[in-house]
Amino acid sequence: MKKYLVALMMALAPLTAGAAGSSVPLDSMQVDLENTASLQRGMAAFVNRCMGCHTAQYQRFERAANDLGIPNELVEQYLIFDQNKKIGEHMTNAMPAESSKVWFGNPPPDLTLESRLRGPDWVYTYLRSFYKDEARPWGVNNVVFPDVGMPNVLEDLQGVVVNHCTPEEMHSEHGKIDPLTGQEMGGCMSVEPKSGSMSEEEFDQYVYDLVNFMAYMAEPSKMVSGKIGTYVLIFLVILFVFAFALKKEYWKDIH
Repeated sequence: MKKYLVALMMALAPLTAGAAGSSVPLDSMQVDLENTASLQRGMAAFVNRCMGCHTAQYQRFERAANDLGIPNELVEQYLIFDQNKKIGEHMTNAMPAESSKVWFGNPPPDLTLESRLRGPDWVYTYLRSFYKDEARPWGVNNVVFPDVGMPNVLEDLQGVVVNHCTPEEMHSEHGKIDPLTGQEMGGCMSVEPKSGSMSEEEFDQYVYDLVNFMAYMAEPSKMVSGKIGTYVLIFLVILFVFAFALKKEYWKDIH
């Protein structure tokens, strides 16, 4: 009995660790790998906003293009900025690791598996939770990842978020944190007027598309595994009909 309990605890340990990954309530987003338009917009957002510093070294441009229904010519024309890079190559950038370590303290992490590692909800909330903090080297901080060493690359879209929260309000366990409205936090965070090019709804959709693509990139096989699973279940149902008929044929003389 003790062995079974130990095995159960070991099986649940990763779930516990994942749940404890953030002390801040996370906003929920539902990944939709069937929303091709969202994934296409997300790929464009990832290439334009993330790949200046980050890489996706386990993902190829061509694989993503084929999975998302984007013609290779369009990817080469609009999403590959290095003329020496071919569409069959991995999604990497030209930033030297040593230089990035000097600029950011550590080289920016590869993002291929980031959504799988931290979860889409974490990434979605993180990208929407930057706020102005003049004490930080890049002039911004983050509610989900305090003292983050990354600039807010989406600030021109979201706008400048001003923080009026107390530490208790920022890390409150009650409700979700939304830096755009601050509704669950008593309105202690707000966006400076006319500082962003997008409305709240447009920015949320932009980040959703970006994280949706990152979720696809972390597990591209999910786009086909679900369909294969459906076909397998249909096959098993048909096979059951024939197997049941065969069983009745074998046993009819015994009964």
